[in-house]
Amino acid sequence: MRLARLLQLASPALPVGAYSYSQGLEAAVEAGTVGDAASAGRWIGDALDFSMARFEAPALCRLHSAWQSPDYEEVRSLNSWFCATRETAELRAETLQMGYSLRRLCAALGEFDLRAVETLAGIEEVAFPTVFAFASAQWALPARDTLVAYLWSWLENQVMAALKAVPLGQTDGQKLLLRLGDRLALIADQALGAEDSTLANFAPGLAIASSMHETQYSRLFRS
Repeated sequence: MRLARLLQLASPALPVGAYSYSQGLEAAVEAGTVGDAASAGRWIGDALDFSMARFEAPALCRLHSAWQSPDYEEVRSLNSWFCATRETAELRAETLQMGYSLRRLCAALGEFDLRAVETLAGIEEVAFPTVFAFASAQWALPARDTLVAYLWSWLENQVMAALKAVPLGQTDGQKLLLRLGDRLALIADQALGAEDSTLANFAPGLAIASSMHETQYSRLFRS
């Protein structure tokens, strides 16, 4: 059942609202930075390499380890740290809304350790990776598989956003998923071995695009 649980966590059917965010991609389309399959691939690939791989994936790895231990003080510390790294109000609101929604789902499922659920419920502002790692650890899913699933879920949402905003055809979207999906296993391996001193969330273009999206006049995605 581990594979089924992993697929459930990574599924676009997970009711957390991930589909409603573009993480700056829609603003990049509006600015003309992204306008076809090639430029969409560059944008999403850069976000994957410079933001997800260097920071969010290692953060998820640490959260997964803390839930498995369990070390609840470390969970709270890592959650606060992750929230503090969100560069814009939009990105912060996204992770908190998705975290809140997934936490409600986890509580409703009724199959997790009570103390762990109470600890999760006690975090006032909970980030999405914190709850994703919680569910994975409770289901005893391996850290590497969890990382690949999390990265795949993010990548699929970005490609779906490109399909709507650029717009792209379904075949272009599948080609992007194939090409960029090939990177996920290596990123997961690197995240598992990442030292604290190497973590960096420096992606100013992404932050600027997200800030611009907050006041964009016409948009498909949530701000």
